[in-house]
Amino acid sequence: MERHLKRHLPYPYDQDLSGVLRRLNRRTPASRHRLANDPVTAAYLAAGMRLIERHLGPPAVRTLTDPEDETTIERPLLSFLSQRAVAKEVGNNPAPFPQIGSVSTLRSTWRCQSDYIADLLRFGLWAYHPTHCDAAEAADILDDICGGPDFVQAIHRLGFWNVLTLVDRPRFRLELFAMAAADGDEVIQQALTENYRELLDPWTDICADLLAARGLRLRPGITIEDFVDLITAVMEGVALRCLVDPETRVIDRARQRTLAGTGLLALIQGCVERTDQADGRSLEEAVHDLIYRLPVDVPLTADALA
Repeated sequence: MERHLKRHLPYPYDQDLSGVLRRLNRRTPASRHRLANDPVTAAYLAAGMRLIERHLGPPAVRTLTDPEDETTIERPLLSFLSQRAVAKEVGNNPAPFPQIGSVSTLRSTWRCQSDYIADLLRFGLWAYHPTHCDAAEAADILDDICGGPDFVQAIHRLGFWNVLTLVDRPRFRLELFAMAAADGDEVIQQALTENYRELLDPWTDICADLLAARGLRLRPGITIEDFVDLITAVMEGVALRCLVDPETRVIDRARQRTLAGTGLLALIQGCVERTDQADGRSLEEAVHDLIYRLPVDVPLTADALA
């Protein structure tokens, strides 16, 4: 009966979740596998995901503590995922999810609330992009970067697409929420670290292939992992700026440009060199020469020698 109901759950709840849910309150691998794919477990995940999207957006539901004062918005962090709130929300599950929830069942499935939240975060980050790599959505852009006629424009397109992927979808908000919740909680912190690694690892190979396709290589001292981390920092930094200040000019939807594209070009200019014209200098050496090495036609004045 349970297997039959599992097959009728909507995607991705109908998938094998044994590799995603890692904090279930069972001792043996077989029992954890069964519980991970139990429709009741899916019911609590579905309830938690609705609460996350309801409170984090987009668009989030904001509740006023004082209806006459628009500034009195409730600002819960983890309170909306309390055991009582999740158990109650199970009752709002659509069919064919189970619709009877209780705190006791939740505690039986996950030993503590921290374990439930960690698994919910893993599931949420996985569910929005089950392959842990959304590069397929940008296949045409990546093709242009590899061999298209306008490399610079393709980089701007990649920056615009990536920032909108973060700003306009729930995953980035969930990551920010997870970061805040991870402070002082090793279980949640580990879950976030694992999801980050699984998300970024595919891009390591993608970036290496893109550089090789254009006859480029990284400067000595910069690894491909460093390069991907720098790209991620630029993308998430611009996206965070957009969320904090929606009117900011770092994103131009009309022209399909963002500051992230400019940041990517700056990273390429600083960290990358042509394989057939490599000077072998590290980034630090290149910057040092930029500041201190004068062109031969510049007069050596006393100020220049100082």
